[in-house]
Amino acid sequence: MVDADSCPVKEEIVEICKKYMAEAMFIASYAHMKNDLSDSAWIFVDSSKEAVDLYIMNHVEAGDVVVTQDIGLASTLLLKGVSVLSPRGILFQENEIQTALNMRYISAKARRRGIYAKGPKPFNQEDRSRFINQFSIILSNFEGNN
Repeated sequence: MVDADSCPVKEEIVEICKKYMAEAMFIASYAHMKNDLSDSAWIFVDSSKEAVDLYIMNHVEAGDVVVTQDIGLASTLLLKGVSVLSPRGILFQENEIQTALNMRYISAKARRRGIYAKGPKPFNQEDRSRFINQFSIILSNFEGNN
């Protein structure tokens, strides 16, 4: 499943899934609906803040792979036995997720006090390549287990 609202690697996901004969399921809010839905399955949910996350949490199963940049969603999915990969190609790990959640909390606390950080660096070709490599590795491991 893909948290598709702001995912910059949708085309890559479709291509890699075709290669490994895996189904790509994109979940997005109606606010992000697009006209070209070819080559993949799309599910659209309400535009409320957490609707995509809730859909994914309620429909994912242990052993699934989810692509998301949402650290909070990733932390709940890891507990369900799901492999979670960011669009930048970072595989979320249970032993590292608490640090990421703590950093997110500290940043949110600073923003409430009016202190704003620069934000994430722009998505680049290195991120895209890392994602393609990592996603391919994950799907090839699943292919080897079938």
